[in-house]
Amino acid sequence: MKVLVVSRSGREVVRGGLEFSDAATVAHLQETIYRKTKKFYPSRQRLTLPVQPGSKEKPIILSGKKSIKDYADGNNLTVVFKDLGPQVSYRTLFFFEYLGPLLIYPIFYFFPVYQYFGYKDKHEKFPVQTYAMYYWCFHYFKRILETFFVHRFSHATSPIANVFRNCAYYWTFGAYIAYHVNHPLYTPVSDLQMKIGFAFGLLCQASNFYCHILLKNLRSPDGSGGYQIPRGFLFNIVTCANYTTEIYQWLGFNIATQTVAGYVFLVVAASIMTDWALGKHRRLKKVNLQLSSVLSLFRVWHVNHIDKCTYAQSSWRTSC
Repeated sequence: MKVLVVSRSGREVVRGGLEFSDAATVAHLQETIYRKTKKFYPSRQRLTLPVQPGSKEKPIILSGKKSIKDYADGNNLTVVFKDLGPQVSYRTLFFFEYLGPLLIYPIFYFFPVYQYFGYKDKHEKFPVQTYAMYYWCFHYFKRILETFFVHRFSHATSPIANVFRNCAYYWTFGAYIAYHVNHPLYTPVSDLQMKIGFAFGLLCQASNFYCHILLKNLRSPDGSGGYQIPRGFLFNIVTCANYTTEIYQWLGFNIATQTVAGYVFLVVAASIMTDWALGKHRRLKKVNLQLSSVLSLFRVWHVNHIDKCTYAQSSWRTSC
């Protein structure tokens, strides 16, 4: 089987095409492209089937686990190649974006950084500031542990540009919130409000961890499993319970600390996760509709099959 690899402009990425046996997979094709080009390693490639010019249909992305023959029409196949750019693993991405807040926040708590902002007098830390520091560090330490031991990723890599974008987001907000919560002029909330906020936040952190365990069980260790509807616990109430508990745990933190910086972060984070949740909800609804259609067809076949068997038995009894 001959495979022609072209760019979106129509230029051949590998001149003369590539020859494969019928048993070859798309993963073999990607490895071969890498050997020929010496640059585009498999995770940097996106291979799709060509679409007609002007068509609004989304191109079909080739799955590395499928056979090349599954996409071919005869003995020839043309695939469109796109360079996704330098990639990093999702674990690397998450590690660095969470490491920043974990290290930055204690700097504002333990070190006299406020001297550089004109506050030379030392001050005693309020209990809420100490608890906030432990709460914050526990959250991001938990996130790092989940990255390596809980999360299973459907995509192995992410563009390296996302490292700089995500780190800028997390590290900046980490410094912004730490500056205000640990500020010498910080005014604490009441003892009761602090306890309610941190207790609620810790409950949500524990719930968030359990939601991640449920999501982990939907995928195999290699990340396969596709889109599945999570069930159990808070997923019986909302589609993305992991995002819900993430938002509420920061609400608890802000109830206890009550700073403008913290609430700004809460609003921005909630907006981002709400957008993710709505997108995921739409995808899962589509999966559910497809599943319902398959089940409906099965029910129709099952009823017809029973009717035919009943009719055959009735005819046999009549003839006897």
